[in-house]
Amino acid sequence: MPEHQQAAFKILTLNHIAPAGLERFPADNYQIGKNIVQPDAILVRSHNMLNMDIPQTILAIGRAGAGTNNIPVHAMSERGLPVFNTPGANANAVKELVLAGLLLAARNLLPALRFVETLQGDDEALHKLAEREKKRFSGMELPGRTLGIIGLGEIGRLVADAAIKLGMKVVGYDPNITVESAWSLSSEVRKAQSIEALLRTSDFITVHVPLVDTTWHLINEKSIGNMKQGTILLNFSRNTIVDEEAVLTGASSGKIKFYVCDFPSQKLQHHDSVITLPHLGASTLEAEENCAVMVVNQLVDFLQNGNITNTVNFPNTTMERESSYRIAVANENVPNIVGQISTDLAKAGLNIHNMVNKSRGEIAYTLVDVDSPVPQQVISKIVSISGVLSARYVPVPIRQVN
Repeated sequence: MPEHQQAAFKILTLNHIAPAGLERFPADNYQIGKNIVQPDAILVRSHNMLNMDIPQTILAIGRAGAGTNNIPVHAMSERGLPVFNTPGANANAVKELVLAGLLLAARNLLPALRFVETLQGDDEALHKLAEREKKRFSGMELPGRTLGIIGLGEIGRLVADAAIKLGMKVVGYDPNITVESAWSLSSEVRKAQSIEALLRTSDFITVHVPLVDTTWHLINEKSIGNMKQGTILLNFSRNTIVDEEAVLTGASSGKIKFYVCDFPSQKLQHHDSVITLPHLGASTLEAEENCAVMVVNQLVDFLQNGNITNTVNFPNTTMERESSYRIAVANENVPNIVGQISTDLAKAGLNIHNMVNKSRGEIAYTLVDVDSPVPQQVISKIVSISGVLSARYVPVPIRQVN
């Protein structure tokens, strides 16, 4: 970039972000790097931001992945800043790992592998020992077995489709299923009326829910008690959704044949009934690229147009550009904020060309297109309205880059 050309936006990267995503930033309008000072946005994967001093210049945070437990979302909401994520971008990668874990457990492959590694002698001796002991690792076939899926979002639906194709019966439970997800769900998936009903009828159980207050230790001593004897439990969602102590107790009693998860811990190490992987869920080149491309596209649209798609704390809000002059306002979801914004614009002689307002929980977000340039004092006036968390002027860049 020529020295005289000032980047329109500065992006701080806290982790390696796939080049396929970074290439989506218009080169003439963006400066990207790990040492950026006074950034306009932050791109992150797994970096822990919970105790980070987040610059006051930040307009948004983009997480190249689905979970945002490493980001202080509540604090960002209080500042009126959206936290973007990429739901579904790594869904296929997680689905394939779930299937791998299911097969590892169903066929006792890990204990069998460990056994073979202990064998000594020539080929004839190895063959005899293997033949003599292989019955210890007899497994089960999947057709006709029941897979219970808790959480029927993008990953849960993909797992359900794959299991059905393998000949399994599938029962699902998700009280918060969206209309879109329900339409996409196979008609062969039986709907459980409760988690307890799902637990009682499933041979395999896999959880695909976000970690929130209501899902912490969702699988606990009581729920494990409702499971069939010899159940195989899979967790590729978040570690604390499952109570590890309860799992180990369930393994000792025979309730749980195998616990397969993606979250190593000292408690679970070296246990015969536990298969733990090193957080491989989204660790594929394809998933990393999908997440990077998706989050960068979302950030660019937000920074240049104020549009919001896929955040964990703001309502989805998009509006086609019908004017070169736009204002974006985040505020507490209380009455009369939009009225006060309109009044301030009218007093400044600014005609509203188009407007959209959306809310989500305690946060509301408004996009306003006006017919003429907006002076800075108008933005300052809107920011001073009680309940407004942030406001910015989003004019079309002098040079639009597609």
